[in-house]
Amino acid sequence: MSSIKVIGGGELKGEIKIQGSKNAALPIIAATVLNQGVTILKNCPRILDVFHMISVLEELGSVAKWEGNTLIIDTTEISSTKVSEGSVQKMRSSILFLGALLGRNHEVSIAYPGGCSIGKRPIDYHLDSIKRMNVNQEFLGEDKEIIHCYTDKIIGSDIFLKFPSVGATQNVILTAVLAEGITRIYNAAREPEVVELCNFLVEAGARICGRGTAFIEIEGVKKLNDVEYSLSSDRIVAGTYMAAVASTKGDVVLKDPPLHQIDSIIRVLDKIGCKIKTGNDYLRIRCDKRLLPYKNLKTQPYPGFPTDMQSQLMTVLSLSDGKSIIVEEIFESRFQNVKELRKMGAKITVDESERKAVILGVKNLEGAVVKAHDLRAGAALVIAGLGALGTTIIKDTTSIERGYEDICRDLSNIGANIRYCSENIL
Repeated sequence: MSSIKVIGGGELKGEIKIQGSKNAALPIIAATVLNQGVTILKNCPRILDVFHMISVLEELGSVAKWEGNTLIIDTTEISSTKVSEGSVQKMRSSILFLGALLGRNHEVSIAYPGGCSIGKRPIDYHLDSIKRMNVNQEFLGEDKEIIHCYTDKIIGSDIFLKFPSVGATQNVILTAVLAEGITRIYNAAREPEVVELCNFLVEAGARICGRGTAFIEIEGVKKLNDVEYSLSSDRIVAGTYMAAVASTKGDVVLKDPPLHQIDSIIRVLDKIGCKIKTGNDYLRIRCDKRLLPYKNLKTQPYPGFPTDMQSQLMTVLSLSDGKSIIVEEIFESRFQNVKELRKMGAKITVDESERKAVILGVKNLEGAVVKAHDLRAGAALVIAGLGALGTTIIKDTTSIERGYEDICRDLSNIGANIRYCSENIL
């Protein structure tokens, strides 16, 4: 396991370029299976989750190679419809091969997915939806952990989602692109990553209407074509670095942020006292005084405040001047970071029954040895270390590498005293 050492107390100043979007890259990599040819993805982040998705592609018989941050994928050949249990347990997004392989081969065997331990994330919505598209399902293995889906043909259907699940919306889209007839998704997720998947598929020849709305209509086509596509910048990475600036009273310019995707983050940081200016291809964030609390923040599906930014904002509010409340409405285990922040002197109480955290801002956090429980929690602890007095060691930081190309490199470039280190130093 790797660790990160942060010596806090300094201001962040300078410019930082935002990497390509993790949450857009993963479904699009799965979607390449639908094309019997070559796909070129530009601005693709070189992160652990992308490498895991590439491993699944290679398991299936495809070929992928890098040229800088361009990923070239050849899915001309698919020699297997089975995704190994080991691959699936590494990351939740591997479940998107369910829809992609069904769409291309009309059959798939895949285990229940793994990923960050941020709470129960059942795939009932996925399975219930594709079942309506003439797909048979059976559950194999001693614990019925292997999902085997098959059909003689996929037939378009009307899909009503009880909750606007991003993954379920994406899996239905992937299943429907090469189906017979029209599929309509009601209460579809509106997240930018869903829009980007649709944009990619349309570029490749799919017929999709309603992108960015709660109603998406997919008219099946016979085949897709080769495409070259450039991914947008990562909205959560942008938000993470904005939170880092807020915690250090810094002054930083983000280059190429996805401005239209981070409105909710900008609104919250503006309300607590950050000064934010935007242009066509940049965002400048300055914080020159102690921040204000936020009375009642709820995480919500897009365009609401993203659950993936909740941990980072909790760190920032721990250093604010007053009482803040965060209500987590998406995942029930997003408060694992609380005990780690308490080690650093944060005053936070949690009501698990209401998924509510009450944060009383403190003047300073103190460096400590803490543990990253998941991807965003790890990034939030890095932010805490930057804003703390003394030295912070964040253990088990492999999870951070799932979503950030090199968080130490990026933050060092704007003045942070941060580096990767071996746990042998502890």
